[in-house]
Amino acid sequence: MPPHAPSNSRPEPPDPPDRSRVLTEQRNPRSMRLHEMSVSQITRLIHEEDRSVASAVEQALPRIDALIQDAEPGWLRGGRLVYLGAGTSGRLGVLDASECPPTFSTPPERVVGIIAGGDGALRRSSEGAEDDPLGAVPALRALSLSGDDCVIGIAAGGTTPYVLGALEWVKKQTDARTALLCCAPVHEAPAFVDHLLCVPTGPEVVTGSTRMKAGTATKLVLNTISTTLMIREGRVRENLMIELRATNDKLRDRCARVLMTLTGLDRARALELLDDSGGSVRRALERFGPR
Repeated sequence: MPPHAPSNSRPEPPDPPDRSRVLTEQRNPRSMRLHEMSVSQITRLIHEEDRSVASAVEQALPRIDALIQDAEPGWLRGGRLVYLGAGTSGRLGVLDASECPPTFSTPPERVVGIIAGGDGALRRSSEGAEDDPLGAVPALRALSLSGDDCVIGIAAGGTTPYVLGALEWVKKQTDARTALLCCAPVHEAPAFVDHLLCVPTGPEVVTGSTRMKAGTATKLVLNTISTTLMIREGRVRENLMIELRATNDKLRDRCARVLMTLTGLDRARALELLDDSGGSVRRALERFGPR
């Protein structure tokens, strides 16, 4: 080949970072012989490992409290909760965001889920997108974030470039609060993270499969954050969802039972009041007046 002729061979990609030190990537000594276990042994082991998740979340409660207390004033002014992540972490963020409107009647734009690879990654794996540290920037820029917003990056191992790059951009370009939720110890919070929520769930039963314990912990923490903010905003009375709307038979029944509990009305009158209020529990309570 002439000395200056172009080569058709592709350059070899650089070696990936060594993540063997990350706890969620390490081997669980209790499951070393997993392939030799019986069904009952496997299910028992998975169950026993899952039992440790609640304890890990409990240890993180003071940090979770601090995040919610910091985010609450902005949330009450109409700010937003934004989740972002890749793979399982991203899917769990989108899941929590998507469940807030039917549960609490929040506008869809109040709790937002951003996943690496876009919405298509919810059903089809797009794990390569997690390596782009600026991958979330277009979606974040479109939100026009303010100081009333809180952006929570979710990364089981705490190292995902898509998440860390997004949080760094948010801190540099906006006044929004930032948090990193991870399930492996992070020795020092990055300077662009206001709240580090570390929930160390340990090595998985299947090495590196963070859809398991880490995923369970992530779901618990996101449930806690969003639900607490909704309660503090007045969307729950006692332990009842008062922002419910009767959009199907199941919810119409639930709405009626909420009204019966809070007003003392019988079922027929509660349903009548609900229908007269356009299916809105809150509007029905306002029409009923103080008990």
